Amino acid sequence: MIIRCDNCSVSLQLDEAKIPSGNFTVRCPRCQNMIRVQPSMKSTVKQLEVNSAAPAIGGNTGQFTEQESGFQINQALKALLGALQKDKNSIDSKDDSDEKPRRVLLCLGETIRDRVAKLLVSGGYKVYLAQTPAQANERLRDGKTEILIFSNDFAAEFGGAAILQQKVNAMLSSERRRLFMASIEDSGATMNAHEAFLRNLNLIVHNSDIDQLALILNRSLRDFNELYRHYNKAVSAVGI
Repeated sequence: MIIRCDNCSVSLQLDEAKIPSGNFTVRCPRCQNMIRVQPSMKSTVKQLEVNSAAPAIGGNTGQFTEQESGFQINQALKALLGALQKDKNSIDSKDDSDEKPRRVLLCLGETIRDRVAKLLVSGGYKVYLAQTPAQANERLRDGKTEILIFSNDFAAEFGGAAILQQKVNAMLSSERRRLFMASIEDSGATMNAHEAFLRNLNLIVHNSDIDQLALILNRSLRDFNELYRHYNKAVSAVGI
């Protein structure tokens, strides 16, 4: 039986003869994370399917791809023009960060999952929906998803929210700057920057404000990109 760690994605081979009949846990030898295993998923094929990267949802895939390609072409042209002229003020004066198509990974409980996904898809985001921490981890590994939105009841049977927070806390500062992390919850005030900072988050959204999530997220991302504007320029990175 092959299982995969929810935290570091290492694959482990277990002896079928020694697997108990009920649910059990195994400690990952690499990161020491406790992996919860369900014997009903013994099949290697099923395990790989469950642990695959969180899939994209919504019907705007073609539109998103077109917008992303257009943005990349504009960035390339901007860099070329900058290399061909000495005075770059006319090029740098325009901030393209708001035009960049954004990818968001949702790790939410069932009560709000579909509602939030629909709001963000209609807002032009490319949305990936994770069912387990392993799926979330695999999607983050591709390096393209820069926004992570979670709730405390995400995959509670697998310790989902705690695993996500553990992963983010273990990131290098250079990696953390490239991930915008938001929590949707019953407690905490929306856009409370001080509380978010203390919890190593970028944004807190109260459940009562979900209908305004796209607006709140866009505003928070503008502030985030402005905060790291000089850093991104120094490392030739595009804002989130």
